[in-house]
Amino acid sequence: MVESACPMRRVCVFCGAGNGHRPDYRRAAESTGRLLASCGLGLVYGGGSVGLMGALADAALAAGGEVIGVIPEALATREGVHRGLSELHVVQTMHERKALMAHLADAFVALPGGFGTLDELFEVLTWAQLGLHRKPIGLLNVAGYFAPLCRMIEQATTEGLLQPEHAGLLLVEEEAEVLLERLRGARTTDLPRWIDETNI
Repeated sequence: MVESACPMRRVCVFCGAGNGHRPDYRRAAESTGRLLASCGLGLVYGGGSVGLMGALADAALAAGGEVIGVIPEALATREGVHRGLSELHVVQTMHERKALMAHLADAFVALPGGFGTLDELFEVLTWAQLGLHRKPIGLLNVAGYFAPLCRMIEQATTEGLLQPEHAGLLLVEEEAEVLLERLRGARTTDLPRWIDETNI
């Protein structure tokens, strides 16, 4: 079985259109944007100008990074389109948004966010589980925000509803620099089927 490291040019970051209650979340978004730019990595994100999305994009742009936004037309006014991006793609549907973001990126990172962030994260995880892509996926657990989610994934594995190899698709770290290094060094291999047929 051949393994290969992930060649990274752009990272797709999922995060909230709100700021949340903790200043840690905004600081993490800003530091992630600066980190990507300092490493010469382009940012792909949801195209908004407000909340954590806006902070992420602003920080990357201020540091000289490439920032590509993808936003559905229906959300353009609600989330506030960022007008200073390197590229902006306005699409028709949420499905198109997620598909284009995934196509443009070589890896994925989730920062704190709500339903939209979780939807985006679990869609790319499911695609990886099904073998539709082999791009690494990371979770930045800022101030323990994702700790309950990590416990839920552990529970699903313990209960036999998720295979350990598939749970391991999600790389979890508390520091953006450490997470980025793990994404860079991630090795892609063929995974077992997502259903253990011996238990059917």
